[in-house]
Amino acid sequence: MATATTNAPRREAFGSRNVFILSAIGSAVGLGNIWRFPYVAYEGGGGAFLIPYLCALLTAGIPLLFLDYAIGHRFRGSAPLAFRRMHRVAEPLGWWQVLICVVIATYYAVIIAWAAMYTWFSARLAWGEGEEESFFFTEFLQMGDVAEGGVSTQFVPQVGIPLICVWLVVILIMALGVKRGIGRANMILMPLLTVMFAVLVVQSLFLPGAMDGLNAFFTPNWEALADPAVWASAYGHIFFSLSVAFGIMVTYASYLKRRTDLTGSGLVVAFANSGFEILAGIGVFAALGFMAQAQATDVSGVAASGIGLAFVAFPTIVSQATGGSIIGVLFFGALVFAGVTSLISVLEVVVAALQDKLGWGRVRTTLVVAIPVALISIALFSTTTALAVLDTTDAFVNAFGIMAVALVAVIVVAWFLHRLPVLREHLNRRSSLRVGWFWMLLVGALAPVVLGYLFVSELRAKISTPYEGYPVWFLWIFGWGMVIALVVLAVLLALLPWSRRSHAKEDPDYDEFLVEEAYHPDAETGAIGTAPGYMAPDHMSNGGRA
Repeated sequence: MATATTNAPRREAFGSRNVFILSAIGSAVGLGNIWRFPYVAYEGGGGAFLIPYLCALLTAGIPLLFLDYAIGHRFRGSAPLAFRRMHRVAEPLGWWQVLICVVIATYYAVIIAWAAMYTWFSARLAWGEGEEESFFFTEFLQMGDVAEGGVSTQFVPQVGIPLICVWLVVILIMALGVKRGIGRANMILMPLLTVMFAVLVVQSLFLPGAMDGLNAFFTPNWEALADPAVWASAYGHIFFSLSVAFGIMVTYASYLKRRTDLTGSGLVVAFANSGFEILAGIGVFAALGFMAQAQATDVSGVAASGIGLAFVAFPTIVSQATGGSIIGVLFFGALVFAGVTSLISVLEVVVAALQDKLGWGRVRTTLVVAIPVALISIALFSTTTALAVLDTTDAFVNAFGIMAVALVAVIVVAWFLHRLPVLREHLNRRSSLRVGWFWMLLVGALAPVVLGYLFVSELRAKISTPYEGYPVWFLWIFGWGMVIALVVLAVLLALLPWSRRSHAKEDPDYDEFLVEEAYHPDAETGAIGTAPGYMAPDHMSNGGRA
């Protein structure tokens, strides 16, 4: 059957499945894998934590990853367009995910800038022995108090200048497009990241006291398995670790060729991500074991997470270890590479959404998106109150942004739109691993229960006590106010009309895809007929009215 003639540009695509897999791994493997997972595992029972972690991976992480792949690949669009093609009332979900990515991009870039500076600092031990904490907070960040002086406008050059450089590099990668920019960057950075981190782990294992750190990391505390908070922590970590539910995997899957093994690719991405996390745990705790021995304390006395681990504990290790500068360069260089691959995936959600909505070219859309986001990022995070803004924004956008949109999206797709059978059929037609009713049960029943529990727990915690003791006005601007604004803006963006040049109006790739779907042999019987969930695109079904 011939398709309608169209002048609309074809959708960009990854050069191959391998490039997509590397890009998806690059998105999933980020800062959290290196500085969050080791501590979460240690606090959750050490070796025993691997049981809830594996359960969370198999029953929530991978099923939701498959869901994102199916939505993006089946509906051939960015998050807003994919949800819109599923049903028009679902479009705000896509814009909600886009706006979450805007917020994440603003502060993610500055952590990359910090890591880039610390790569240089490591080479010459710039912080001085025993002064690592003071150097980071006082000399490097020049940290101010929002309770006393409000949100600062004082520019910190050693943060602002590298942050500008990060944005220039990222904008260049984004402007080059999916194949020449994002795909090529991941093909270069991911192998480099893997090699650097492998060398770091090997070097850490030969440090004195490394075995003490590994024993602390892997020794199982079986009593922890009876604590619901440990299981909740495992599920919460998996949701964020795999980059599910905030538009990235939906967008990346839309760039895949029509005949691609979706579930096979998802399994590779999921287990590669988990493998990197365990590798990070080994490297980090081997180094912390050395630090504990050097300070004549136990590992629990030096174990830390997040910014404290990266910019205080690791510089201490670098100062005390033989060949410490090499450890520092490898560690902070790995943070830079992991951060860049994740940041470009976050920005791609925004760029792809506006390309689909407005029908603009790649370079124009990239500049319109990235320059304002970069200016906001520089204005907020090159100042003396950057850390407080970052801490608050990250805490609220994770708990009431990503987790909330994941909960609502799963409920809408599974229970209101009843799209799981269509998406299951789509996965099964193309994939090496078939999914059945059990996958639908995990996505439609288990995921909402777990996400709902996590969301309510976070809500109670944030309401009961002001987050980190920050002023109420500050939390309303960068916490609660931001969360509410994201939802309101998502609805408003969904109400705006789509451009006549947008992919919602004319999309040759989607038209051909639908024709193929409509006349594709049934996966079970081999019979020819209209595929379940067949929907004609707007310009074919309603005269081009959005």
